[in-house]
Amino acid sequence: MLMTIVTIYTIFTLITIYTSVMQIGYINIAKRKKAVLLSDTQFLIAGNYSVQKEKLALVNAFVDYILFIAWIGVGVSFLQSYIFIENEALQNILIVMSFLLINSVISVPFSYYEKFVLDEAFDFNKSTLALWIKDTVISFVLTILLGSLIVWGIYEIITAFTLWWVWSFVFIFIVIIMINMLYPAFRATFFDKLTPLQDEELDGSIKALMDKTGFVSSGVFVSDASKRDARLNAYFGGFGKAKRVVLFDTLIEKLTTKELLAVLGHELGHFAHGDIYKNIGLVGTMLFVMFGIFGNLPETLYLEMGMSKSPALLMILLLLFMPVLGFIMMPIMGVVSRHNEYEADKMGSELGGPAGAIELANALKKLVTENKSFPLSHPLYIFFHYTHPPVMERLKALGVDVENQGVSALEGTCEAVI
Repeated sequence: MLMTIVTIYTIFTLITIYTSVMQIGYINIAKRKKAVLLSDTQFLIAGNYSVQKEKLALVNAFVDYILFIAWIGVGVSFLQSYIFIENEALQNILIVMSFLLINSVISVPFSYYEKFVLDEAFDFNKSTLALWIKDTVISFVLTILLGSLIVWGIYEIITAFTLWWVWSFVFIFIVIIMINMLYPAFRATFFDKLTPLQDEELDGSIKALMDKTGFVSSGVFVSDASKRDARLNAYFGGFGKAKRVVLFDTLIEKLTTKELLAVLGHELGHFAHGDIYKNIGLVGTMLFVMFGIFGNLPETLYLEMGMSKSPALLMILLLLFMPVLGFIMMPIMGVVSRHNEYEADKMGSELGGPAGAIELANALKKLVTENKSFPLSHPLYIFFHYTHPPVMERLKALGVDVENQGVSALEGTCEAVI
């Protein structure tokens, strides 16, 4: 059984590496050809940025595989042997949290490189080293506090119920829903500063747009995201009357009022169609399958690993194997997500009035330009990684002609932020 698990993870890693290599080769060729959507210079820069990001992803894949083998081989056994406390619950919590914190520490150099080398080179990074260190420390502390509570909850469930995996799934699913509800307030407390939108005319236009779809919000807020990053984004967070509309200050700066309303119309389309609940349902399905698999592993696995079956070991195995199932589920989730994006685009254009489609198309083009999103991608990479339709297809669906559209839509994509 142990060999089966290692083989599955190895296949997952090889496919991940293969798709990244294909993507790098594809972009290196495409970036030297006729530019699409972007100017020649922007097209080349976006291509170079995408290649560098993918190279970093390749290194991450190698490191993740080495870590997986190390943890399965000796790492978990080492933690179980050297972390011994009479209180069994505390011992299990310390083992799992040590696993999480070691992985987090290993990821720090990659985070630093991405922020201060890669993003810096392409004019995305606006953060200072002091701010990055502060964010990293806060993230570590929150991981310890919240992670310990969640691990403790799962430990209690495992030791109390025969069908522990069913109740553990319910517990984690509730945690995910609560995180979605509290995300805007949580982010505002520890990271971004949120202030009510001061532009009364824009605020009125946004609220009028929300009224058309029955979206009830606690307010429209602006995030000072520009102190960390130059990318454009916006998000809706929370549930019920606690929902917030959060606009990055970079988005307000770069888009016109009509383009901004088109972007929000798209997001309201997701709300009107219940896409957030569909996404939560898909994630819930993935989690249920994962807990079902690891809740019924044969006892021989633990014998092969030379370890006794414990709640900590079960949780670590779940965490180690989570990326594999996510990768398997991604094509399915991608199909659903792409359909949802088309429908949200349609509603966003309708909410914008006669010129709604044009404004949304202009916003999409600006997002591609400002976020340096290379508009072409290898079809295999799209299949495994992308949740948004090809930007060419989105523009065509909006009835907009695209200058220089000389590429098959199946070969072009853009991971837009809306």
